[in-house]
Amino acid sequence: MGRYLRVALPVAVLAVAASFALKGSWPWHRLQEATPIVVSHAFTESQDTLREGETLSDLFARNGLGDPAINALTDSADLDPRRLRPGVVFFFRQDLTDSAPSQVEFRSGAESRISLDKNGEGWDVATHPISWRSETVRLDGDIDASLYVALDERVPDQVLDAGERVKLAWDLADTYMWQVDFTRDIRPGDHFQVLMERLVSEEGEVRFGRILAAELKISGKDLPAFRFKDAEGRESFYDAAGLSLKRAFLRAPVQFRRISSGFSSGRMHPILNRIRAHQGTDYAASPGTPVMAAGNGTVVRAGWSGGYGNLIELRHANGITTRYGHLRGFASGVRAGARVSQGQVIGYVGSTGLATGPHLHYEFRVNGLAKDPRRIDLGNGEPVRSAERPAFEQVRAALAALLYRGTPDQVATGDRIVSTIDP
Repeated sequence: MGRYLRVALPVAVLAVAASFALKGSWPWHRLQEATPIVVSHAFTESQDTLREGETLSDLFARNGLGDPAINALTDSADLDPRRLRPGVVFFFRQDLTDSAPSQVEFRSGAESRISLDKNGEGWDVATHPISWRSETVRLDGDIDASLYVALDERVPDQVLDAGERVKLAWDLADTYMWQVDFTRDIRPGDHFQVLMERLVSEEGEVRFGRILAAELKISGKDLPAFRFKDAEGRESFYDAAGLSLKRAFLRAPVQFRRISSGFSSGRMHPILNRIRAHQGTDYAASPGTPVMAAGNGTVVRAGWSGGYGNLIELRHANGITTRYGHLRGFASGVRAGARVSQGQVIGYVGSTGLATGPHLHYEFRVNGLAKDPRRIDLGNGEPVRSAERPAFEQVRAALAALLYRGTPDQVATGDRIVSTIDP
């Protein structure tokens, strides 16, 4: 019986197949003949990075390209090859039949990409703009050690990478430079809220744009800040009452640095080894750290001054002078009689004179008498002009609605908000 089935079953299958073949129809689809793949343009792609200390000519030569490509780039694109920084990535495409690349592409900056395509007579150069879209992101967190540490720990890489977090920290410090000395005003339990603009490119890159609004809770005080653009197009930050955050003097002439010695009527001098009044504030900082003018003024002197080392003294309005000692050097143009603006870099931290290490010695004097700048009342900022008050209140209300929404848990990874605000 088994032998019979082994013979009968194949015979039956063949018979059925023959029947369908005679009818010209099949119960299944025939395989279509595959279309042959024709390679009409074979090429290879590679990339290379501009290295420290090398020129564009070095990089092009390493990839088989000579001066004609560089000359075309220099003549046709608004680019000085000498200004390209190390780390720029170049992409090369080379036909298998050619001995050198026929296409080159690289980013010339955040806003554009440049391409070079070889033609019969030379190179075609084109600049391609890169579009960025704006997103509004809210961040929220505690400040336990420093502003930068708080932002670095609280803001994850998918919101802003480490380099962009630094930019955010500096921008926030600049916003509050008249209200907060971040080297000594921060206490455990202080808090920040930030409403910021984040930019995302068509290629998925993310960068920090600008701060739209913020609020710091420092030593129990709430310090709100709202960006507002006036009728002349000037942008400034104002508090909730519409008073400018700007004051006549900065709280500190350096940023994100620790206090090594405060204002005191008597302290043990670290070099002279005797009790001596310390009529200023010492900011420990790395050599070369920029030092800013605390307010608008005129340079009284900029040179060597005994124990101060390299010293800058500025004269301001209302009998106020400020001193900046132990500097490594002076900024260009800073000399007796020169005018300087608030926030302008005037010198660089050093350890000249009677100094045990690099730091800035900062003094604030009123009619010749040294004062603790922390105890000086810098007054209120200028208010929004009455004619623009309605516009300010509208912008403030829109920003506040976004700034104070949500909870810290909801914004642990950045609370992205679709917004049409144009402060």
